[in-house]
Amino acid sequence: DSKSGVSGAGRSPKQNTHFVEASNNFSPYKIGRTHRHLPEMEQAIAQWHPNPPQLIFSPHLLPVPRGILSNVYVQVAGTVDEEQVREVYGRFYANKPFIKVLPAGKLATLAHAVHTNRCAISITVTGSTIILTSAIDNLIKGAAGQAVQNMNVMFELDETTGLIG
Repeated sequence: DSKSGVSGAGRSPKQNTHFVEASNNFSPYKIGRTHRHLPEMEQAIAQWHPNPPQLIFSPHLLPVPRGILSNVYVQVAGTVDEEQVREVYGRFYANKPFIKVLPAGKLATLAHAVHTNRCAISITVTGSTIILTSAIDNLIKGAAGQAVQNMNVMFELDETTGLIG
C-alpha cells in the first residue's frame, strides 16, 4: 500500500484532490488491481522473480502536497533475521547515492525524503513477513529527478549533479 500527497494523483483537477476534500481526510483510491502503475510494478518484479505473484495495490491520498510513503509486505518461507535483511539491502544499495537504508529502529517517513531526490527505506521483520517501508518525494524522485539522474548517467556526469540528495 502507498500513501501519496495530492500531487501523486496527477495534475488534472479531481474532487478528491480539491483542498476542501483532501484536508483533514485520508482516503483510498483505485484499490485492488485498477491503478495505472500496477503493470509497471509487475514488470519490475518479473525481472527478479521467475514466478512473480499477482500484486494487490492500495494507494491512499494524504492531505499533504507531495511525497509517497509505501509499505511492501513480503511473505517468506520460515522466519528471517531482520538484521540479515538490512545487511543485504545495505550492500545492494551501498553505492547508490540517493538510496538510504535506515538503521534498525528507524522507520522511513516523508520527512526523510521530501524536497530531495532520496529514497529512504526501512526494514521490519515480523515472523515470516518482511515489511519494507519507503519514502520518496514524487515531485523530485518521480519523473523529473529520474530524468536528470538518467541524463547524468548517459552523459557520464556524476549521478548526483543538479540533484538534492
